[in-house]
Amino acid sequence: MTAHFNHTIIAATDAADSAVFYGDLLEADDLPSWGPFVNIGIAGGVMLQFAVPPVEFPPQHYAFLLDDEHFDRAYAKITSQGREHWADPQRTRPGEINRGHGGRGVYLLDPAGHYLELITHPYL
Repeated sequence: MTAHFNHTIIAATDAADSAVFYGDLLEADDLPSWGPFVNIGIAGGVMLQFAVPPVEFPPQHYAFLLDDEHFDRAYAKITSQGREHWADPQRTRPGEINRGHGGRGVYLLDPAGHYLELITHPYL
């Protein structure tokens, strides 16, 4: 069987808040939640589970590939909400998007401090 990505747990300071944030930007489906997990679903049957771990956690990086129309909608939400965002992961180009790798991209922080990247073209 070919391997397929199925799910991941994203550490959160507030699981419901993080699920709403990702669900809004990624236009994700709400999924049944259980135990400590608040779950949403994105394309390809991938489930994102948000939970508050019992320990402090370091920031992670999560990148999502969006089509151009979805990127436009997500970027409009980012700007209308006044969210800080950058064209680069070093955060030296605030308030911009990039046009690298034949597409567009933007970086921002999620409510738990994770680095979120939205791109319209894969790197490879």
